[in-house]
Amino acid sequence: MAMKLGISDYCLCHKLYSKEWEIYDIMDWAKEHDCAHMEIVPFGLPLFKADGVADMDFAKRIGEHADKLNLPLSAFSLNACFIRPGDDEEQGSSNRERNVTVQYHGTREDKFQQELARVTTVMNMAKEMGVKNFRSDVCSGAHPLRINTPEQFEEDFPVFVKAVQELADYAASIGLNLTLENHGLYVNGADRLIRILKAANRPNIGLTVDVGNYLCVDEDPVVNTQKAIKYADMIHLKDFYIRDVNKMYPQNGMYVNFPEIPNVKPRKRPTTPEEWAAMIPSFGYVGTAAGNTILRGAIIGQGDMDMWKILSIIKNSGYDKYVSLEFEGMEDCVAGTTYGLETAQYIYDRV
Repeated sequence: MAMKLGISDYCLCHKLYSKEWEIYDIMDWAKEHDCAHMEIVPFGLPLFKADGVADMDFAKRIGEHADKLNLPLSAFSLNACFIRPGDDEEQGSSNRERNVTVQYHGTREDKFQQELARVTTVMNMAKEMGVKNFRSDVCSGAHPLRINTPEQFEEDFPVFVKAVQELADYAASIGLNLTLENHGLYVNGADRLIRILKAANRPNIGLTVDVGNYLCVDEDPVVNTQKAIKYADMIHLKDFYIRDVNKMYPQNGMYVNFPEIPNVKPRKRPTTPEEWAAMIPSFGYVGTAAGNTILRGAIIGQGDMDMWKILSIIKNSGYDKYVSLEFEGMEDCVAGTTYGLETAQYIYDRV
């Protein structure tokens, strides 16, 4: 069975931030490199106009360009969080999605509805692009109050189920499927995602199985991929270096903050195209839930994950839907994506 391998535009979003490329250039690149599909993420895309209104014409142009290339747009993936604290609790309420500026106000329920409105607006844009699958988180990243316990998950579970049901019902009304990804430090791990999926009990819901993200909650990617594969509507394929946090050169990153050390200069996220173009690649450290290890994105096949076992599970399961490469290493993004595609196909053909 041939693997329907393609890329997420996330692989090449540095080119968008630096203004070297537009989204159409990434689509052209994907087609030129024989990608079976491309997945859309919002990073670096001007989805909203200056007045905050969704740019439906931009979404339509993306769909038209995909049609021109005969390049299927497999999915749109959006970060979202439905458990924002209310005004009576400590925690900021701004949306951290990098290309969307939204301030949330009021009670938890008010913020739930505001997030629902935002996500369904982007769903409409995805529909205009011609996308069939829409991935929305229910809590991307870490818990807003930085709590990751079984007890906290049980408390939040009804809200997650409600969010997924409402999103799935809206998606169905406009002809989309919904997928849930194991993402971040909280709503992650195969068991938690499968529980939400089954409790929501909607026919148009599946999983986006990110084979590397299980490491973020210190779980085995091989074991969890095996658990989740039968529910998968999308695969995210990535590789990580896995290191003892105490034995690595300190640099702050996602979910990881080293204590202040003399002579280590802080690095800030670029804010202009010029800064992006001149940026020295960062290590891109990702901290894990237990705090004992850190991860760094790797080119597929060069990291510490057992890609041979993982791709064998995918292939032997009979999974015949899209596989989307996500490169997030510190190497040049074009090189890392190119070699990742080649290596993934090399391994898949031999397992």
